[in-house]
Amino acid sequence: MGSVFSAIINGDLPGRFVWEDEDVVAFLTIAPITQGHTLIVPRKEVDHWQEVDGELWAKVMDVARIVGQAVRPAFDAPRAGLLIAGLEVPHLHVHVFPAYDLGDFNISNANPDPSQESQDDAMTKLRGALRDLGYADNVPD
Repeated sequence: MGSVFSAIINGDLPGRFVWEDEDVVAFLTIAPITQGHTLIVPRKEVDHWQEVDGELWAKVMDVARIVGQAVRPAFDAPRAGLLIAGLEVPHLHVHVFPAYDLGDFNISNANPDPSQESQDDAMTKLRGALRDLGYADNVPD
């Protein structure tokens, strides 16, 4: 049985995608720490980040770096945060989010019910920032 992330990747569940390539996708989390909180997820199902092969790990982290470059200007954030928690879904994923202070690194402070308008706004801002950085080929419409 596939993970919930595989269902999102395959289009069986909705997702607000900001990045897609043949190996990795990025979509907004449904419970953001800050607006713009994005999950970087390999298409291949890997449970523990320590078990992923080096090439795919490098690709996941490169997309995380790129999304991190986009969240700062998109949300006027001084930093882009990065976390690997791995307790919520048994499918490797890296959290990238606008970070304003150290409290933003506490995933237990995530908003379990963000407004649809806030999420749509975040998706639009991130897609625009990624296009501005030159990654339009990987940004879905």
